[in-house]
Amino acid sequence: MLIVGALMKANVKIVTDEVKPALNTVTVSSYKLGDLADNLSVVFIVIGVFIFIVAGLGLFGACCQNRCMLVTYAILVLILFIAKIAAIALWFTMQGEVEDKVKNEMLTSLQTHFTDDSVDTGSEVSRSWNYMFMTLDCCAINKVTSGTNDFDQSPWCTATGKSCKDSSAEVPRTCCVGVVASTYTAATAPCTTGVSGYNTMGCYDALKAEIDSYSTPVIGVGITILVIELLAVIFAFVICKQTGEEVV
Repeated sequence: MLIVGALMKANVKIVTDEVKPALNTVTVSSYKLGDLADNLSVVFIVIGVFIFIVAGLGLFGACCQNRCMLVTYAILVLILFIAKIAAIALWFTMQGEVEDKVKNEMLTSLQTHFTDDSVDTGSEVSRSWNYMFMTLDCCAINKVTSGTNDFDQSPWCTATGKSCKDSSAEVPRTCCVGVVASTYTAATAPCTTGVSGYNTMGCYDALKAEIDSYSTPVIGVGITILVIELLAVIFAFVICKQTGEEVV
């Protein structure tokens, strides 16, 4: 858990100061998505440290044949085991609902706050969306397949004086393939007119793919820990019994 948390903290590229304002317009069970993603790695690290400490308690209890330490250890591990089972069941039960809610709120945020295809002008959230397009190599929320896309209802396309409404722009310059904060201003047609050369993947799918890349190691580590915890509880009581003392 410590290693997984450390790797997520070091490598997850979606949680940057520039991208967080856009993610924080989306809430998951009253938690802002940007803060949740940023703190998830810390949660894994804290859980890893706690498990390490509890394991130390069990080690000393077993070595010293200390019934009190072993029973305390077994109870703590059992609580962890039940909590993980409950968390896994809750996630699989609510996964579809949470994903739909996140996608809808991302779309609402884009169509409410995206005012300019620039990282220098517009609101903080609008600038943040532009950074997200460049960071995740994505565009809009749903996959962009034509000039008719998620931006059509945004202030960028409905307000007078914006490049989408007053010119032939169909996608922001920040959606063009390979652009970064220092080069996006040079992007022109056919990218901005929605013909070619723009990232077609929607940001919801890009965000989900980024998170899913860590799901396999997290699931693998989680299952391994569950098996070890179950065995640990059994062996803790076995050792208690071998000491010749009654386990209450």
